[in-house]
Amino acid sequence: MTEGEAREAVGRWLSLVAADAELSAYLIGVDWDRLKAHLARSLTSGTGDEPEVPSLGWSEAQHRRAVDYLMGVLRTRRDLSVASFWEAVEDRFPGLLPERAAPLLHAALRQLTTSVDGPNRLALLAVLGRAYRRYGLHPAHAAVIDGALQTGVPWSEVERAAARVGDGPAWWPAEVIGHDRPCDGVAVLTVRPWRRLPYVCGQAVPVCTPRRPGRWRWLCPANAPRPDGTVELHVRAVPGGVVSASLAHEVRPGELLHLGPPTDTGLSLGDGRDLLLVAGGTGLAPLRALVEQVAADPDGRRVTLVVGARSVEALYDAITLDKLRHDWLTIVPTFSHDELAEPGERGDALTVALDHLCPEHEVYVCGPPAMLAGSRLRLLAAGVPGERIHLPERIPWR
Repeated sequence: MTEGEAREAVGRWLSLVAADAELSAYLIGVDWDRLKAHLARSLTSGTGDEPEVPSLGWSEAQHRRAVDYLMGVLRTRRDLSVASFWEAVEDRFPGLLPERAAPLLHAALRQLTTSVDGPNRLALLAVLGRAYRRYGLHPAHAAVIDGALQTGVPWSEVERAAARVGDGPAWWPAEVIGHDRPCDGVAVLTVRPWRRLPYVCGQAVPVCTPRRPGRWRWLCPANAPRPDGTVELHVRAVPGGVVSASLAHEVRPGELLHLGPPTDTGLSLGDGRDLLLVAGGTGLAPLRALVEQVAADPDGRRVTLVVGARSVEALYDAITLDKLRHDWLTIVPTFSHDELAEPGERGDALTVALDHLCPEHEVYVCGPPAMLAGSRLRLLAAGVPGERIHLPERIPWR
């Protein structure tokens, strides 16, 4: 949002607050110019977070209403911007973009022009690359779209992404039908895509919530494909993670998410060797899906799943893990900061996993960056051949 647009939005917000009988009294004695400048800076900071509306002595409910006024102003502006964008493209190239696709494409393209980088930029590019192919875009279209957005899109990145992602839908609308908080900072979401999501266990999908338009984050399905098409997603609210925090704390059943094209991570099952799966935190999700894949088509292999957590309370998926009862499956919980844990369950996940390593094992490791760092070297030093070590390397993991 430009500085001028931010000032205009804040001015409209202040008019709404001043017209509210409960809220207006708190504006007496407030430096309006300073208040507007503070909010305008928040809107132009480019963080994508909810604007920081200062508390002026309002109750919690009153402050929430003041924030809602501002979010309403911003939604109205965004809706008008999307409509203007689609009309400009439709005027030059009738039928190029479906109107229903305009909000997601508009938000994603604008987000790409900001400073977003790392894994989340790759998620955004996966979606935009697929959209580029899906709608048959080419450089002439790109020029018109840039004009409609009033900003320059790095189309070379989009074109390179389009060459990698292949054909198919750019996104799958998915209704949230379950939202559980098994432990602090972690949510387990169950979603039902409107049409079946064609993924393979171990893959990752970009996920977006309309609460944070244009922002996409990688998540791995925690289950093998189900007959009813539902997908389970595990998400931890990480510091500075706008999308993860929204998914963990704000999203509720009945809301709509969008899932991008499934992408290989290097964690898909290989041949029929026995497996040693090492999970840390929500890195459990893709590895649990692999266990379900083996259960759906048993082929004689044995599986050892080592699940790491700081404490018993932080082992967020304990109930589901307890239901995974198979004679070929061994589950080993490990606790890095729990003095009451049994000696064989005490320590970090990879260290404990090495005690269960067998020469024939194919090893999969997934978890937070601190866990992944050095994992390959430790496994190589333990005698595991490089081709039998599987880390989420094709997509930078968070």
